[in-house]
Amino acid sequence: MPSRRTTLTYAVAALVATPLLGACGGDSDAATGGGKPGTKRVGDINIGPDQHRVRGKKVASIAALVPEAVRKRGTLRLGGGADSTAPLGFYATDDKTRIGSEVDLAILVADTLGLKPTFEQVSWENLFVGLDSGKFDGVFSNVTVTEERKEKYDFATYRLDNIAFEAKKDADLKVKGPADVAGRSVAVSSGTNQEKILVDWSRKNEKAGREPVDIKYFQKDSDYYLALQSGRIDAYLGPSPSVSYHVASAGQTKVVGSLSGGGASVQGEIAATTRKGSGLVDAYAAALNHVIADGSYAKVLKRWGLSGEAVAKSRVNPPGLPRP
Repeated sequence: MPSRRTTLTYAVAALVATPLLGACGGDSDAATGGGKPGTKRVGDINIGPDQHRVRGKKVASIAALVPEAVRKRGTLRLGGGADSTAPLGFYATDDKTRIGSEVDLAILVADTLGLKPTFEQVSWENLFVGLDSGKFDGVFSNVTVTEERKEKYDFATYRLDNIAFEAKKDADLKVKGPADVAGRSVAVSSGTNQEKILVDWSRKNEKAGREPVDIKYFQKDSDYYLALQSGRIDAYLGPSPSVSYHVASAGQTKVVGSLSGGGASVQGEIAATTRKGSGLVDAYAAALNHVIADGSYAKVLKRWGLSGEAVAKSRVNPPGLPRP
């Protein structure tokens, strides 16, 4: 049976042999500062179990927004995705400690609310089943706000839902719109939202009399990066968190453009998700706005290479991605 960190292994370890990825290994970022032998790093990012998380303190006025039943219980029951997606939520090198930006932000919010977070990793569909049944008080698991989901759930936003173009560090390329990739060779995963956007851009180029995008497809993440390294493609278009993670960990590529995962219609946002009417969404938003203001939110995003995903303010139930 594959390891729970299979995605991390394939996306990172498979690239260690290539010059595109920086060397692993080194000291931990444990609070002692001395480090422990065997702690693993990918570039500057610690993927070992001895995480030195950014922590918060209870704010009484914000904690008072939590429904009385949850306050009395003293715990915040949170659902997370069981898949392994760096840097959002994945397993450390001990294959049992859950780490990542989503985990860190959830803990930071729970700290601010004066509650002890408890986590359970489940399949994607069971995140919503857990919310519906009251098993979970919230979900921090890369959930995008959509108009359809707003019928059943409340949202407090905490990160932009973007896609990004990645190119070699010395590339003379900036992508702001379709014209910038006209005639360029760009890799993308088949069947994804970013593929739909890239295909649309290619059609717009042709309609405007420009060259279409030369769209390339590969089987694995490592294949994209090998093609980028060898110059067979000019850029790769993928989910912004994974692109940012690779940029931060490898140190030999850069983000050359980003846009909303919703395309031109709306800026997609990722949000803490709770059952509609649970009474928790205002507490989540207030806690998030507090950690945004005190700088701890920025520290969490920075340690996972996601500073470009930051929101200026947590919003409750903003416009979501339109219905299909």
